[in-house]
Amino acid sequence: MAWDEWERLKSQAAERQSTQMQLNQLDPGNGGDYSQDPSQFGDLAVSQGDLAKIGKNAFDLYNDLWNKARRAVPTSETAAGTLSKDGFALGGALKHVATRWEEQLSSLMDACAHISNHMTVTKKLHSEDDQYIRRQMSSIDLLDAGFDERVGEPGKSNSVYGDSGEKKDEN
Repeated sequence: MAWDEWERLKSQAAERQSTQMQLNQLDPGNGGDYSQDPSQFGDLAVSQGDLAKIGKNAFDLYNDLWNKARRAVPTSETAAGTLSKDGFALGGALKHVATRWEEQLSSLMDACAHISNHMTVTKKLHSEDDQYIRRQMSSIDLLDAGFDERVGEPGKSNSVYGDSGEKKDEN
């Protein structure tokens, strides 16, 4: 292939790509305009089940990496040592690959453990928050009932407070 032909083909390819280029984006008419008030998009909602599934999947992936992916490291290191001892330059390269594999595997396992632990903690914290809110709301309902005239007839004792005939011992 001649140099001129190569340059011509490169030029043609560049022209074709420039006319076909497009950016990936949402159509602003379909909710892609984020310059508006963010509250119009609603709140993020996640259930305890969702958090539990994410945490379980991260935990399972961590265990799979621990049980399966780590097996390659000792085998590769042994092969690298044998190749190096026998005078093959490939031994050093294989040792480098095994070391990098172990580093990357360790990073991935750390990330999985972090996700799993975070989901467990998040689930526990939000569960406690939900219980606290439920307790607060039930005490507000009870307080509201005490002040709500609709609970009892006007002029009559409110049943929320119990029988007025019950007296405490005063000793």
